[in-house]
Amino acid sequence: MSTQKALECAREIYAKYGVDVDAAMKSVAETPVSIHCWQGDDVAGFENPDGDLTGGIQSTGNYPGKARTLDELRADFEFAAKFIPGKKKLALHAIYLDAAGKKVERNEIGPEHFTSWVQWAKEKGFGLDYNPTFFSHPLSADGLTLSHSDPAIRKYWIEHGINSRHVAEYFGRELGQTAMNNFWVPDGFKDTPVNRALTRSYLADSYDQIFAEKLNEEYTQEAVESKVFGIGAESCTIGSHEFYMGCAMKHDKLLTLDTGHYHPTELVSDKISGVLTYLKAVMLHVSRPVRWDSDHVVIFDDELRAIATEIKRGGFEKRVNIGLDFFDGSINRIACWAIGSRNMQKALLWAALEPVAMLQKFEAEGDYTSRLAYLEEIKTLPFGAVWNAYCEAQNVSVGDSWIAEMKKYEREVLSAR
Repeated sequence: MSTQKALECAREIYAKYGVDVDAAMKSVAETPVSIHCWQGDDVAGFENPDGDLTGGIQSTGNYPGKARTLDELRADFEFAAKFIPGKKKLALHAIYLDAAGKKVERNEIGPEHFTSWVQWAKEKGFGLDYNPTFFSHPLSADGLTLSHSDPAIRKYWIEHGINSRHVAEYFGRELGQTAMNNFWVPDGFKDTPVNRALTRSYLADSYDQIFAEKLNEEYTQEAVESKVFGIGAESCTIGSHEFYMGCAMKHDKLLTLDTGHYHPTELVSDKISGVLTYLKAVMLHVSRPVRWDSDHVVIFDDELRAIATEIKRGGFEKRVNIGLDFFDGSINRIACWAIGSRNMQKALLWAALEPVAMLQKFEAEGDYTSRLAYLEEIKTLPFGAVWNAYCEAQNVSVGDSWIAEMKKYEREVLSAR
């Protein structure tokens, strides 16, 4: 059966549940997804690509062909983007600056180091997001940055944070898309500290200084991100969930919910509506934790669908900024981008096709039997037919055809690195 004929059948079936298939595809196509650049090179960056990755995070595997230069990273992402439907943004970390071969200190990184990125994004039609980089640096080696007891080290990282705000503002002004700027620091202790309060007061004061200047939110919105623990910071994370919830409320910022940054029994899908009861918006970092913050490639699993449906059911489409955050060096890195990003799009489409009005009516009436029965029945509706039609409409590979193209690129390009 052709893609269009299958779509016609799917339209009729979904219509019985009050779902407009074409409107669903249109809404997903207009939802930007921020795809992280650091999947392409194992979070190495261009500041010191041969240096160690620190800060309680790891990228494992040594699959051949990782990007070594700015041009290779861009080319790889452009190739992956051919397989990813929908509106795309690229999230950069500060260490992906274009320094033209010069040594630039983190607290000196500014918009001028990203002009080539902006030009590239304009040419390719991508938006850009930003992240200051508080890890993999001599001044973060002892596990503390914005919460450090040494005022000079704190000052260094505060300056980095302030300058990063102006980089993100530059992205938004130049590209006409609001640039998200996400703040995460690895600060913590391997063993239990005896003065958490003092260290957290340093972190709070640092953010008071970083966010002192008011920026135009049309150009940039800023988020702060918590974490349960990291390697080398197992016993205490200074930037806990509770700390950053308060920080976001104090400074009127977004809270970043990273799917790997909570205890294994916690679900980010359950947190979205709770946080949005009090905050104006949230940022998502979607990865796949396997027992911890292991950042596996996103798959089309229950929690990914739950996150997408929670956004749709709550009417939060304009208040949730979706970003991906995984890095796997054990398989083809371009395939990681394609697989994870396509699955995020699948989840958004799955949510858009859910008969929310019908299900919420059952719930409001106390008819929980019908609610459960229909939630199970809709799992076997012809979602695949709509997904294929969506990909075709977006001019990206339908089905598994992209895999052969990716393998060809691996043979002809990646294997030569």
